[in-house]
Amino acid sequence: MIRRGDVEIAVTDRGGDGPVVVLLHGLAGSSPEFLPTADALVDGFRVLLIDQRGHGSSTRRPADVSRAAYVDDVVAVVEEVVPGRRVRLVGQSMGAHTAMLTAAARPDLVDRLVMLEGIAAGDDRPEEARKIGQYFASWPVPFADEAAARAFLGDGPLAVAWCNDLERVTDGLRPRFDADVMEATVAAVQEDRWAEWERLEPPTLAVFAEHGMFTVEQQDELIRRRPQTARAVIAGGSHDAHLDAFDGWIDVLRRYLSS
Repeated sequence: MIRRGDVEIAVTDRGGDGPVVVLLHGLAGSSPEFLPTADALVDGFRVLLIDQRGHGSSTRRPADVSRAAYVDDVVAVVEEVVPGRRVRLVGQSMGAHTAMLTAAARPDLVDRLVMLEGIAAGDDRPEEARKIGQYFASWPVPFADEAAARAFLGDGPLAVAWCNDLERVTDGLRPRFDADVMEATVAAVQEDRWAEWERLEPPTLAVFAEHGMFTVEQQDELIRRRPQTARAVIAGGSHDAHLDAFDGWIDVLRRYLSS
């Protein structure tokens, strides 16, 4: 654990030798969903996984869920766990957004950046954050057992990741996040961040999935505003391509991190 004021940030050091890779999960996720990615990299890299604040084994209800707080957490982990080293920062969705802002704020710490299903454009629809909060608030938690959780959440790759990371409490199982914290967190992500994107210094790969969240026009706008950005598209993958198009994801990731 890395302590920052009243917040603890959980870090998993998967080991390995070579350049340091830091993996950041998306909204309502946690580091275990990226363990297969980490294990696919440890033969050539030292891999760290971070549970971002409000998620996983980190502080569940932080007072500050600003983007700056998330960035400062990543900086604190890098400076404490691998002092004096630059890292290859990899994030998915909200984690990609955190990674991008970290690379913009501290290019001295980031050797290169990989964003899976993340963009810099904001979203002027505040109702979208509310919908996400309402969805998580609709979960009938605590679930009586894993079977009840799977019956409600389904059997898709993301649902399986959620089920695998449920926390046991006195009266059943609950997710490792709270709905209102997720809503506040994603609302902060909706702010336009083109200024940070356009001034990014580290080499950057934007990875999208064939069936992901972002349109071709949104992807093109990202590249137009920073033409030196490399782009890759994972065939068959969804927004959670690290889960449902794993082989394609690892192929793209390894090639870029090793180049």
